[in-house]
Amino acid sequence: MIVHPRGVNHLAIATRDIKTQIDFFTDVLGCKPKALYWMHGAECAWHAFLELNPHSCIAFVQHPDNPDTLQWGLTHAGTPTGPVAAGAMQHVAFDLDGVEDLLALRDRIRSRGVMVLGPVGHGFCQSLYFGGPEGLALELTTGEAIDDTAWIDPEVVALAGITPDELARYRDPAPDRRPGVPVAQPALDRGKPHPNLPDEVYQVLATASDEQVRAMLSDTRPPVTPHV
Repeated sequence: MIVHPRGVNHLAIATRDIKTQIDFFTDVLGCKPKALYWMHGAECAWHAFLELNPHSCIAFVQHPDNPDTLQWGLTHAGTPTGPVAAGAMQHVAFDLDGVEDLLALRDRIRSRGVMVLGPVGHGFCQSLYFGGPEGLALELTTGEAIDDTAWIDPEVVALAGITPDELARYRDPAPDRRPGVPVAQPALDRGKPHPNLPDEVYQVLATASDEQVRAMLSDTRPPVTPHV
């Protein structure tokens, strides 16, 4: 069995104006707010979640130190084909159930005074393109499962430096078998992907047990006590 993520639970986007983002995603796209609270582990930051489905949200983080710099082609792509800094979000596409839903949202977006382009056909999907507050590049799409035999281009594979053996490995990831004993945290290696933490903090977390990390970092209390 291969264990892999089943979808995007939430995509967290930085903001300097969380109210404007909430207003846009509720009014223009019809997403309901599900959470708005002080972000855990981040003093002075707010966290908002707007529902796409019960298991997937678009999220926003407003931190007082979020910079107000917007530089097209560096901090923001601005369009679904524009350049942007490596590791940054180029654009985000939200999935819809079918073409009728796509057209209904196209008309809703336009009725709010926002320009939207499409539907544009891409073979395996149809898409709408528009902008969101603070320079977001947004897409709505609907389509079928992608046929990798038709959509993995040998020319681009070669240009990416992917060998035939590597491509075969990518197509068939190794199965997972959970070991009887949990795997220990690896030693700090700045050459590997890692959270941007000071070495001393990283070392504390890396040497703590999973139970200790859970105790240190967890905060399960909602800001409001639900009515029962």
